[in-house]
Amino acid sequence: MPEDTDAPGHMPRTAWLLPVGTLACAGFGAPAALALALGIGAAFAGANTAPERWHHRAHWLLQLSVIALGAGIELPAVARAGLDGLGVTLVSISAILVIGNLVGRALGVPRHTRLLISAGTAICGGSAIAAVAGVLKPRQHETAAALGIVFILNAVALVLFPFIGRLLHMSEPAFGWWAALAIHDTSSVVGAGLAYGPQALTLATTIKLARALWIVPVAFFIAHLENRQNRADNREPASGTAAGSKFPWFILGFIALAALRWTLPGFAPAGDWIALAGRHCLSASLFLIGAGLSPLALRKVGWSPALLGLGIWIPTAAIALLFAVLWK
Repeated sequence: MPEDTDAPGHMPRTAWLLPVGTLACAGFGAPAALALALGIGAAFAGANTAPERWHHRAHWLLQLSVIALGAGIELPAVARAGLDGLGVTLVSISAILVIGNLVGRALGVPRHTRLLISAGTAICGGSAIAAVAGVLKPRQHETAAALGIVFILNAVALVLFPFIGRLLHMSEPAFGWWAALAIHDTSSVVGAGLAYGPQALTLATTIKLARALWIVPVAFFIAHLENRQNRADNREPASGTAAGSKFPWFILGFIALAALRWTLPGFAPAGDWIALAGRHCLSASLFLIGAGLSPLALRKVGWSPALLGLGIWIPTAAIALLFAVLWK
């Protein structure tokens, strides 16, 4: 397709869609599914001429949004969600990592790729993939494939989960648990919760952030396994400390604002406004996430890694749905 430009050396005519769309979604607080769809439309229109730059902006905007959401939640609620989900988290993370490795091996997916996809599915999508990639040091296309698969499945989940939840008449707490356990990235968990209702948003966010804390121990465990494999193959050991640089520090900001609201009751009115601003910024970040889903990004995902991503995500989502409906 020929590039839509005014003249050689100029930006495409559609380049204005990204800054304008970001501001519009933030200003109006566009619904999560609409913001994502608008972003995808902008991507297919060729508006995203600097995907790395806009991805970086979306990443920081998302982190600020999640931090701001902490101002609307009291710290005891965060602690309860983390403790309630501790057993489920341990079992589900372990099962997904083991099953993902076995299924990936059966499909002929390279070891690093299947570890990245499994970690992203088990914990929190792109953040977990980045942490594990820092340990494994995979080839660039392996990391790109894992990120692409998780990104596409997140986009699907953001639209599909609220639809299924309403179809099944799920309560907001049950949907919050389901979204937190079955959707990869924090952004899509928060976006799905936002689309379903305020109680679902609060519960899904707190459970997912508590789950995200497992990035570091899992990354160090994978580093230990990688070192064993490297010693067996007479290769240079992996650097386990690399995972530390990928710790999602924004979680601490979320907890700090939740603690502030709990300890200073007078902060509550301001906290509500901050949380509202966070929801509006979240709409903008979802627009930018959608803007990264270009045809080129879709073509980078191979069939075997894609089958692995689907093969471990669909059973995970189904089991999490049963858990949420029957026990929550």
